[in-house]
Amino acid sequence: MQHPREILLGAQAAQGFLPVCDHYSGVEARMRKSLQLQAEMTEEFGACVFDVTLDCEDGAPVGGEADHAAMVVALALAAAPQARVAVRVHAVDHPAFEQDMAVIAAQAGHRLAHIMVPKVESVHDILQVEKALQRASAVHIPLHILIESPTAVHRAFELAAQPSVQSISFGLMDFVSSHGGAIPADAMGATGQFAHPLVLRAKLEIAAACHAHGKVPSHCVVTEFSNTDAMQRAARLAARTLGYTRMWSIHPSQIRPILAAFAPEAAEIDAAAGIILAAERADWAPISFAGQLHDRASYRYFWQVLERAHKTGRAMPPDAAAYFQPAPILTAETL
Repeated sequence: MQHPREILLGAQAAQGFLPVCDHYSGVEARMRKSLQLQAEMTEEFGACVFDVTLDCEDGAPVGGEADHAAMVVALALAAAPQARVAVRVHAVDHPAFEQDMAVIAAQAGHRLAHIMVPKVESVHDILQVEKALQRASAVHIPLHILIESPTAVHRAFELAAQPSVQSISFGLMDFVSSHGGAIPADAMGATGQFAHPLVLRAKLEIAAACHAHGKVPSHCVVTEFSNTDAMQRAARLAARTLGYTRMWSIHPSQIRPILAAFAPEAAEIDAAAGIILAAERADWAPISFAGQLHDRASYRYFWQVLERAHKTGRAMPPDAAAYFQPAPILTAETL
Protein backbone atom coordinates (compact mmCIF):
# COMPACT_ATOMS: atom_id res chain seq x y z
CA MET A 1 0.00 0.00 0.00
CA GLN A 2 1.29 3.44 -0.92
CA HIS A 3 1.99 5.94 1.82
CA PRO A 4 -0.01 9.22 1.75
CA ARG A 5 3.29 11.04 1.22
CA GLU A 6 3.81 9.34 -2.14
CA ILE A 7 0.17 9.51 -3.18
CA LEU A 8 -0.24 13.21 -2.46
CA LEU A 9 3.19 14.67 -3.10
CA GLY A 10 4.50 12.42 -5.85
CA ALA A 11 8.04 13.41 -6.89
CA GLN A 12 8.10 16.10 -4.19
CA ALA A 13 8.11 13.34 -1.57
CA ALA A 14 11.69 12.52 -2.49
CA GLN A 15 12.76 15.95 -1.24
CA GLY A 16 11.79 14.96 2.28
CA PHE A 17 10.93 17.36 5.08
CA LEU A 18 13.80 19.05 6.86
CA PRO A 19 13.64 19.86 10.58
CA VAL A 20 12.26 23.39 11.03
CA CYS A 21 15.31 24.54 13.02
CA ASP A 22 18.96 24.66 11.92
CA HIS A 23 21.22 25.28 14.93
CA TYR A 24 24.72 26.70 14.38
CA SER A 25 27.77 26.16 16.60
CA GLY A 26 31.35 27.19 15.87
CA VAL A 27 33.24 26.44 19.08
CA GLU A 28 34.10 22.85 19.99
CA ALA A 29 32.56 22.88 23.46
CA ARG A 30 29.31 24.32 22.09
CA MET A 31 29.31 21.89 19.20
CA ARG A 32 29.48 18.98 21.64
CA LYS A 33 26.72 20.48 23.78
CA SER A 34 24.57 21.04 20.68
CA LEU A 35 24.89 17.42 19.61
CA GLN A 36 24.06 16.27 23.12
CA LEU A 37 21.01 18.58 23.20
CA GLN A 38 19.90 17.23 19.84
CA ALA A 39 20.02 13.67 21.19
CA GLU A 40 18.08 14.67 24.33
CA MET A 41 15.36 16.49 22.38
CA THR A 42 15.09 13.65 19.86
CA GLU A 43 14.35 11.37 22.81
CA GLU A 44 11.88 13.90 24.23
CA PHE A 45 9.92 14.56 21.01
CA GLY A 46 10.26 11.22 19.26
CA ALA A 47 11.79 12.88 16.19
CA CYS A 48 14.90 14.87 15.35
CA VAL A 49 13.54 18.40 15.64
CA PHE A 50 16.64 20.39 14.69
CA ASP A 51 19.82 20.02 12.68
CA VAL A 52 23.22 20.80 14.17
CA THR A 53 25.47 22.66 11.73
CA LEU A 54 29.13 22.74 12.70
CA ASP A 55 30.47 26.09 11.55
CA CYS A 56 33.84 26.50 9.84
CA GLU A 57 33.23 29.93 8.32
CA ASP A 58 32.74 31.87 11.55
CA GLY A 59 34.11 29.18 13.88
CA ALA A 60 37.61 28.61 12.55
CA PRO A 61 40.32 30.98 13.85
CA VAL A 62 42.43 32.70 11.20
CA GLY A 63 45.33 30.39 10.42
CA GLY A 64 43.65 27.51 12.21
CA GLU A 65 41.27 26.46 9.44
CA ALA A 66 42.90 23.06 8.88
CA ASP A 67 42.77 22.11 12.57
CA HIS A 68 39.18 23.30 12.79
CA ALA A 69 38.17 21.21 9.76
CA ALA A 70 39.82 18.13 11.29
CA MET A 71 37.97 18.72 14.56
CA VAL A 72 34.65 19.05 12.71
CA VAL A 73 35.32 15.75 10.95
CA ALA A 74 36.01 14.03 14.27
CA LEU A 75 32.78 15.36 15.79
CA ALA A 76 30.68 14.37 12.78
CA LEU A 77 32.11 10.85 12.76
CA ALA A 78 31.59 10.46 16.50
CA ALA A 79 27.96 11.62 16.41
CA ALA A 80 25.20 9.09 17.07
CA PRO A 81 23.92 7.26 13.97
CA GLN A 82 20.54 8.99 14.17
CA ALA A 83 22.05 12.47 14.56
CA ARG A 84 21.52 15.07 11.84
CA VAL A 85 24.87 16.83 11.48
CA ALA A 86 25.85 19.36 8.83
CA VAL A 87 28.82 21.63 8.20
CA ARG A 88 29.14 25.21 7.00
CA VAL A 89 32.32 25.47 4.94
CA HIS A 90 34.10 28.65 3.87
CA ALA A 91 32.88 30.57 0.82
CA VAL A 92 34.11 29.41 -2.59
CA ASP A 93 36.49 32.40 -2.92
CA HIS A 94 38.09 31.83 0.50
CA PRO A 95 41.57 30.23 0.59
CA ALA A 96 40.30 27.51 2.95
CA PHE A 97 37.36 26.43 0.78
CA GLU A 98 39.17 23.72 -1.20
CA GLN A 99 40.78 22.41 1.99
CA ASP A 100 37.40 22.30 3.75
CA MET A 101 35.87 20.28 0.94
CA ALA A 102 38.85 17.96 0.53
CA VAL A 103 38.94 17.12 4.23
CA ILE A 104 35.34 17.37 5.44
CA ALA A 105 33.45 16.06 2.42
CA ALA A 106 35.95 13.26 1.75
CA GLN A 107 36.21 12.00 5.33
CA ALA A 108 32.77 12.74 6.79
CA GLY A 109 30.53 13.21 3.77
CA HIS A 110 28.62 9.99 4.44
CA ARG A 111 27.61 11.36 7.87
CA LEU A 112 26.49 14.81 6.76
CA ALA A 113 22.86 15.80 6.32
CA HIS A 114 24.01 18.68 4.11
CA ILE A 115 26.80 21.15 3.43
CA MET A 116 26.05 24.85 3.88
CA VAL A 117 27.89 27.15 1.46
CA PRO A 118 27.93 30.86 2.40
CA LYS A 119 28.08 33.94 0.14
CA VAL A 120 26.80 32.22 -2.98
CA GLU A 121 26.49 34.77 -5.77
CA SER A 122 25.81 32.74 -8.92
CA VAL A 123 25.24 29.33 -10.45
CA HIS A 124 28.97 29.30 -11.18
CA ASP A 125 29.62 29.18 -7.43
CA ILE A 126 27.35 26.16 -7.09
CA LEU A 127 29.13 24.42 -9.95
CA GLN A 128 32.44 25.05 -8.17
CA VAL A 129 31.09 23.35 -5.06
CA GLU A 130 29.84 20.40 -7.09
CA LYS A 131 33.27 20.00 -8.72
CA ALA A 132 34.96 20.16 -5.31
CA LEU A 133 32.65 17.38 -4.11
CA GLN A 134 33.56 15.28 -7.13
CA ARG A 135 37.28 15.82 -6.47
CA ALA A 136 36.75 14.71 -2.89
CA SER A 137 35.07 11.54 -4.18
CA ALA A 138 32.27 12.32 -1.77
CA VAL A 139 28.87 10.68 -1.75
CA HIS A 140 25.94 12.83 -2.84
CA ILE A 141 25.47 15.56 -0.23
CA PRO A 142 22.60 18.06 -0.48
CA LEU A 143 23.74 21.68 -0.70
CA HIS A 144 22.28 24.48 1.36
CA ILE A 145 23.28 27.93 0.18
CA LEU A 146 23.35 31.30 1.89
CA ILE A 147 22.27 34.36 -0.11
CA GLU A 148 23.82 37.52 1.32
CA SER A 149 23.85 40.24 -1.38
CA PRO A 150 21.45 42.13 -3.68
CA THR A 151 23.00 40.39 -6.69
CA ALA A 152 22.35 36.95 -5.21
CA VAL A 153 18.77 37.90 -4.33
CA HIS A 154 18.29 38.98 -7.96
CA ARG A 155 19.36 35.44 -8.99
CA ALA A 156 17.31 33.62 -6.35
CA PHE A 157 15.09 31.76 -8.82
CA GLU A 158 18.09 30.69 -10.92
CA LEU A 159 19.90 29.44 -7.82
CA ALA A 160 16.85 27.60 -6.48
CA ALA A 161 16.51 25.78 -9.81
CA GLN A 162 19.83 23.95 -9.35
CA PRO A 163 19.18 20.24 -8.62
CA SER A 164 21.91 19.96 -5.99
CA VAL A 165 20.42 22.79 -3.90
CA GLN A 166 18.04 21.62 -1.19
CA SER A 167 17.58 24.82 0.79
CA ILE A 168 18.32 28.55 0.58
CA SER A 169 18.98 30.75 3.61
CA PHE A 170 19.01 34.53 3.85
CA GLY A 171 22.11 36.25 5.24
CA LEU A 172 20.57 39.29 6.89
CA MET A 173 23.57 41.12 8.31
CA ASP A 174 25.76 40.86 5.23
CA PHE A 175 22.78 41.86 3.08
CA VAL A 176 22.24 45.03 5.12
CA SER A 177 25.97 45.81 5.16
CA SER A 178 26.22 45.41 1.39
CA HIS A 179 24.01 48.48 0.90
CA GLY A 180 26.68 50.93 2.06
CA GLY A 181 24.62 52.50 4.81
CA ALA A 182 21.44 52.87 2.74
CA ILE A 183 19.67 50.44 5.10
CA PRO A 184 19.84 51.46 8.78
CA ALA A 185 21.35 49.22 11.44
CA ASP A 186 17.99 48.56 13.10
CA ALA A 187 17.03 46.51 10.04
CA MET A 188 19.33 43.82 11.46
CA GLY A 189 17.24 43.56 14.63
CA ALA A 190 14.36 41.26 15.48
CA THR A 191 11.76 43.94 14.70
CA GLY A 192 13.41 46.10 12.04
CA GLN A 193 14.16 43.20 9.72
CA PHE A 194 10.43 42.75 9.19
CA ALA A 195 9.82 46.45 8.52
CA HIS A 196 12.43 47.68 6.04
CA PRO A 197 11.11 47.30 2.46
CA LEU A 198 14.40 46.17 0.89
CA VAL A 199 14.97 43.49 3.53
CA LEU A 200 11.38 42.33 3.37
CA ARG A 201 11.53 42.20 -0.44
CA ALA A 202 14.68 40.04 -0.31
CA LYS A 203 13.09 37.61 2.13
CA LEU A 204 9.97 37.26 0.00
CA GLU A 205 11.99 36.78 -3.17
CA ILE A 206 13.95 33.92 -1.59
CA ALA A 207 10.82 32.26 -0.20
CA ALA A 208 9.04 32.54 -3.56
CA ALA A 209 12.05 31.12 -5.44
CA CYS A 210 12.28 28.16 -3.10
CA HIS A 211 8.61 27.30 -3.32
CA ALA A 212 8.69 27.63 -7.12
CA HIS A 213 11.36 24.93 -7.30
CA GLY A 214 10.40 22.67 -4.39
CA LYS A 215 13.25 23.82 -2.14
CA VAL A 216 13.24 24.77 1.56
CA PRO A 217 13.43 28.49 2.45
CA SER A 218 15.36 28.97 5.71
CA HIS A 219 14.92 32.22 7.62
CA CYS A 220 17.82 34.23 8.99
CA VAL A 221 19.08 34.68 12.53
CA VAL A 222 17.70 36.79 15.35
CA THR A 223 20.69 38.16 17.26
CA GLU A 224 18.74 39.08 20.42
CA PHE A 225 19.07 35.52 21.71
CA SER A 226 18.21 36.44 25.30
CA ASN A 227 14.86 37.99 24.29
CA THR A 228 12.54 35.02 23.98
CA ASP A 229 9.49 37.14 23.10
CA ALA A 230 11.34 38.84 20.23
CA MET A 231 12.53 35.46 18.99
CA GLN A 232 9.03 34.01 19.15
CA ARG A 233 7.51 36.95 17.25
CA ALA A 234 10.19 36.85 14.56
CA ALA A 235 9.84 33.10 14.07
CA ARG A 236 6.07 33.32 13.87
CA LEU A 237 6.25 36.10 11.25
CA ALA A 238 8.74 34.05 9.24
CA ALA A 239 6.51 30.97 9.35
CA ARG A 240 3.04 32.46 9.14
CA THR A 241 3.54 35.57 6.97
CA LEU A 242 6.67 35.18 4.84
CA GLY A 243 6.35 31.54 3.85
CA TYR A 244 9.51 30.15 5.50
CA THR A 245 9.53 26.54 6.64
CA ARG A 246 12.84 26.55 8.50
CA MET A 247 14.89 28.99 10.59
CA TRP A 248 18.39 29.43 11.97
CA SER A 249 19.22 29.22 15.66
CA ILE A 250 22.48 30.62 17.06
CA HIS A 251 21.82 29.89 20.75
CA PRO A 252 20.20 26.89 22.45
CA SER A 253 17.56 29.17 23.98
CA GLN A 254 16.23 29.89 20.47
CA ILE A 255 15.47 26.30 19.51
CA ARG A 256 12.22 25.78 21.42
CA PRO A 257 10.72 29.16 20.42
CA ILE A 258 11.43 28.28 16.77
CA LEU A 259 9.79 24.87 17.18
CA ALA A 260 6.73 26.46 18.79
CA ALA A 261 6.38 29.12 16.10
CA PHE A 262 6.72 26.70 13.18
CA ALA A 263 4.50 24.01 14.68
CA PRO A 264 0.82 23.83 13.70
CA GLU A 265 -1.75 24.56 16.40
CA ALA A 266 -3.48 21.61 18.08
CA ALA A 267 -6.77 22.40 16.32
CA GLU A 268 -4.99 22.45 12.95
CA ILE A 269 -3.44 19.06 13.65
CA ASP A 270 -6.76 17.51 14.68
CA ALA A 271 -8.54 18.87 11.60
CA ALA A 272 -5.74 17.70 9.30
CA ALA A 273 -5.75 14.23 10.84
CA GLY A 274 -9.51 13.92 10.43
CA ILE A 275 -9.41 14.99 6.79
CA ILE A 276 -6.48 12.76 5.81
CA LEU A 277 -7.92 9.70 7.53
CA ALA A 278 -11.31 10.27 5.90
CA ALA A 279 -9.64 10.77 2.52
CA GLU A 280 -7.74 7.51 2.86
CA ARG A 281 -10.96 5.66 3.67
CA ALA A 282 -12.41 7.15 0.46
CA ASP A 283 -9.37 6.01 -1.54
CA TRP A 284 -8.45 9.68 -2.01
CA ALA A 285 -11.65 10.57 -3.85
CA PRO A 286 -13.35 13.89 -2.92
CA ILE A 287 -15.06 13.96 0.48
CA SER A 288 -17.26 16.21 2.55
CA PHE A 289 -15.77 17.01 5.96
CA ALA A 290 -17.37 19.36 8.50
CA GLY A 291 -19.56 20.77 5.75
CA GLN A 292 -16.70 21.50 3.34
CA LEU A 293 -15.62 19.79 0.13
CA HIS A 294 -12.07 18.44 0.03
CA ASP A 295 -10.09 16.77 -2.74
CA ARG A 296 -6.44 16.09 -3.53
CA ALA A 297 -5.56 19.79 -3.68
CA SER A 298 -6.55 20.32 -0.06
CA TYR A 299 -5.36 16.85 0.97
CA ARG A 300 -1.83 17.89 0.02
CA TYR A 301 -2.06 20.92 2.30
CA PHE A 302 -3.41 18.98 5.27
CA TRP A 303 -0.86 16.20 4.80
CA GLN A 304 1.87 18.83 5.04
CA VAL A 305 0.32 20.03 8.31
CA LEU A 306 0.80 16.52 9.69
CA GLU A 307 4.38 16.39 8.37
CA ARG A 308 5.13 19.67 10.12
CA ALA A 309 3.54 18.43 13.32
CA HIS A 310 5.77 15.37 13.23
CA LYS A 311 8.90 17.40 12.52
CA THR A 312 8.16 19.69 15.47
CA GLY A 313 7.39 16.85 17.87
CA ARG A 314 3.72 17.72 18.30
CA ALA A 315 1.14 15.18 19.46
CA MET A 316 -1.43 13.95 16.97
CA PRO A 317 -4.26 11.41 17.05
CA PRO A 318 -2.91 7.82 17.19
CA ASP A 319 -4.26 6.83 13.76
CA ALA A 320 -2.48 9.78 12.18
CA ALA A 321 0.69 9.23 14.21
CA ALA A 322 0.85 5.72 12.74
CA TYR A 323 1.77 7.25 9.37
CA PHE A 324 5.12 8.23 10.89
CA GLN A 325 6.02 4.94 12.54
CA PRO A 326 8.91 2.99 11.01
CA ALA A 327 7.84 0.27 8.61
CA PRO A 328 7.84 -3.16 10.27
CA ILE A 329 10.81 -5.40 9.52
CA LEU A 330 9.66 -8.45 7.58
CA THR A 331 10.97 -11.81 8.78
CA ALA A 332 10.31 -15.39 7.79
CA GLU A 333 7.73 -15.57 10.55
CA THR A 334 5.80 -12.50 9.41
CA LEU A 335 5.79 -13.34 5.70
